[in-house]
Amino acid sequence: MTLTAAADGSALGNPGPAGWAWVIDKEQWRAGGWPRATNNQGELMAVLDLLHATAARDEPLHILCDSQYVINSVTQWMPGWKRRGWRKADGKPVLNRELLESIDTALVGRTVTFEWVKGHAGHPLNEAADDRARAAAEAFQRQAQPNHGPGLAGAAASPEVPLESASTQQAPPTLF
Repeated sequence: MTLTAAADGSALGNPGPAGWAWVIDKEQWRAGGWPRATNNQGELMAVLDLLHATAARDEPLHILCDSQYVINSVTQWMPGWKRRGWRKADGKPVLNRELLESIDTALVGRTVTFEWVKGHAGHPLNEAADDRARAAAEAFQRQAQPNHGPGLAGAAASPEVPLESASTQQAPPTLF
């Protein structure tokens, strides 16, 4: 049986207070974020944390994303970036490399598929992930801790991944 989950990110400003979340159902979800990050970083972190949370499960994982950037990065562009030393076709460095390398590592030995779903179009899992990611971003905007959710029973949290951003030159934020 395949496990299906939605992953989403949110940024209030880009960069700005940012959140991420993944949702399997109303009892199995997790969220987090940073005081300052981009929407793409939130989208990627949601996928990474979901991969870590489900690593001990044997079934295939089907990830619903409204971010074509995430899907294309993982399913199409990453092999070329790796061949070119994490450089894009134009020779510029790949943004969010640390998150992408961590996702690449977390995918090893896994059966994972991605499906694009239109954001803000009423898909129940995507809407739930979007609501939780936005709530996390809003918590950071208020300088409060977000509701991290129950997670997945017995699952480990993702390790801290430093963020890179061309628009921010600050110390990497913590995930929690």
